[in-house]
Amino acid sequence: MSDDSNRFEISGHAIEARPLAPGLYLVATPIGNLGDITIRALETLAGADILACEDTRVTRKLLDRFAIRKRPFAYHEHNAEQAGEKLMEALRDGKSVALVSDAGTPLVSDPGYRLSLLAIAEGIRVTPVPGASAPLAALVGAGLPNDAFFFAGFPPAKDKGRRDRFAELTTVQATLIFFESPHRIGATLAAAADVLGAERAAAVCRELTKTYEEFRRGTLAELAASYRDAEVKGEIVLVIGPPLADAAPDEQDVDALLTRLVADMPAAKAAAQAAKETGLPRKDLYQRLLAMKDGDG
Repeated sequence: MSDDSNRFEISGHAIEARPLAPGLYLVATPIGNLGDITIRALETLAGADILACEDTRVTRKLLDRFAIRKRPFAYHEHNAEQAGEKLMEALRDGKSVALVSDAGTPLVSDPGYRLSLLAIAEGIRVTPVPGASAPLAALVGAGLPNDAFFFAGFPPAKDKGRRDRFAELTTVQATLIFFESPHRIGATLAAAADVLGAERAAAVCRELTKTYEEFRRGTLAELAASYRDAEVKGEIVLVIGPPLADAAPDEQDVDALLTRLVADMPAAKAAAQAAKETGLPRKDLYQRLLAMKDGDG
């Protein structure tokens, strides 16, 4: 007789999962709509010897929806070292371990990366089970170029760190994808408009696959103005199009940037920072700063 814990149900029809080969399985789960789960993911969750997840309460909702009777094992950033060693012991013993995040694809902004590295280092098989992904869902819905894209995770929480990060990405010839929290999206858009360019195309993708899914598209300046004082709820992916072709910085904008920077740092450092943000030669910007100071004198 088969073990009921190795079964799952779809629309009331019970299906027995096939045994899994030993190894670590990285299983993508829905980012909102539970109907986005794949049959292969259900087979893997039901068939694994151990099911590891970030939050057992979140994963339990998915398991209950498809009548999977596995007891999930908590593995998250706060217990990663201790729980990770237990999972590695199971993998060394030839067990199959399925790893899921709260939503989307494991290893994308979650601690699963460490477990995957440990398994790979010991020659243990690591198998991705693809499915829902918030960055990719946002990219295809944003209406921005998708032939090259760069996923950059969460921007830093503080304004200076956020601006420095955008400055590093100014010249990346690809669409940029970020995760962001609803209470910071206004400040993030304002910083992005200042550093990456006000006219750069972007999209704020909110509550993907859920009931109130929303795509708001426009320039960074338009979106920054729209979200400046807005009360925002839900999970957000910010997608920013690649740099505008041959877009030379406006002289007045460059002067304003230099004036702002030199108020907080020495001229040489201000010129270097402005070079990062504009793509203009640092030497030219430094000479421009000196000329501006002479003009003030």
